[in-house]
Amino acid sequence: MAQTLTRILLHVVFSTKDRRNLIASTIEPELHAYLGGICRNQKSPAIEIGGTENHVHLLISLSKNIALSDLMMTLKKDSSKWIKTKGEMFGDFHWQDGYGAFSIGESQVGAVMDYIRGQKERHKTMTFEEELVALAKRYGVAFDARYLWT
Repeated sequence: MAQTLTRILLHVVFSTKDRRNLIASTIEPELHAYLGGICRNQKSPAIEIGGTENHVHLLISLSKNIALSDLMMTLKKDSSKWIKTKGEMFGDFHWQDGYGAFSIGESQVGAVMDYIRGQKERHKTMTFEEELVALAKRYGVAFDARYLWT
């Protein structure tokens, strides 16, 4: 009997539009749970979710049956709609257009989970912009800084 066996681990990061501080601490746990539910419904379970007031990180196990771009579109579209139902202060909520996605190996799961859990502490001394550039460099992703934030 033939089987298709996969374990595609991705560290995904994306921010609010213009990196605005729109993810209030009062809504953050519920937002993370909602994002996790979307991942689960797409058969791409989230292993860890964290972030700050202007961005989120997810460690996911991508389903063999969905393209990353489709998962990201669903994550961002559905969570944006949901958060707008949580009160007037979220009426202008939008995610940025792009995202960062970096493949990791099984041996890196613990370190990436710790990295995601440490977001609040890390961002006492580092901006999201600095972090994303550092992640792209660490994972060997080429980028043009002139177009990174447009």
